Amino acid sequence: MIIMSIRIISKSNQAYGAFNGGQIVENKPIGFAQDGGFVRPYSNLFYWARARAVIDSTIGLHPHQGFEIMSFVLKGTIRHYDTKMDAWKELEAGSAQIIRAGNGIQHAEHMKKDSVMFQIWMDPNLNDTLQKEASYDDYAAGEFLKEEKPFGQIIHYAGGKGRMQLDSEGVSIQEWAINTPMELNLDENQILSAYVIEGTGVINGESVESDDYIIAEDIRKIDVRPEQPGLTLFAILTPAQLTYKTYVEQMQERAQM
Repeated sequence: MIIMSIRIISKSNQAYGAFNGGQIVENKPIGFAQDGGFVRPYSNLFYWARARAVIDSTIGLHPHQGFEIMSFVLKGTIRHYDTKMDAWKELEAGSAQIIRAGNGIQHAEHMKKDSVMFQIWMDPNLNDTLQKEASYDDYAAGEFLKEEKPFGQIIHYAGGKGRMQLDSEGVSIQEWAINTPMELNLDENQILSAYVIEGTGVINGESVESDDYIIAEDIRKIDVRPEQPGLTLFAILTPAQLTYKTYVEQMQERAQM
């Protein structure tokens, strides 16, 4: 068995962003180059932001292509508009949405004061998705399977028992509420990426706390020990090796031509 250390990126070392003069603020485990931070896209994870609304605020209409844009509401209420459905829809805490941007779509978001959400971009095979019509799905909180485990609870969002359907290959998304020690076995082609929503604990011997971001690669076993009940991790498993070239790889190739 191979057990290696994990990377922990604290909130202070993550990228930063803001909208509307600071009405919405973001810490970004995976940001754009201009945002700062230590982590750039890897596997088919392209972008990850935790957004919090200081006051009611709207992010105006803006375009997307190719990528799969997922929103997970952690607290409060957000409203979403896109040019595909041509209507505003409301999402409460525990709800989620995926936009498969395809050959092009524009959308806007409104966040109520104190609302918090993740926005996560997955990088599918753009050679395929750019040829497709844009599509989206909304999911209410009650639509996701909540599975009781000896250590606590798992909410299944995508992959396996999850309802969300992605074009990006090999993706599993879950939320773990951990009250007692748990172990997770990974295969050699999996990368675990996780955000500590709340609580403190120890993962493979490393201390973690709220807003830490964790990357575990080339590791066969994850050992999680909460310091008290209620350690909550938002976890995404992605392939270490993809069967297609990512957007970043394609851009790097073009730059070398």
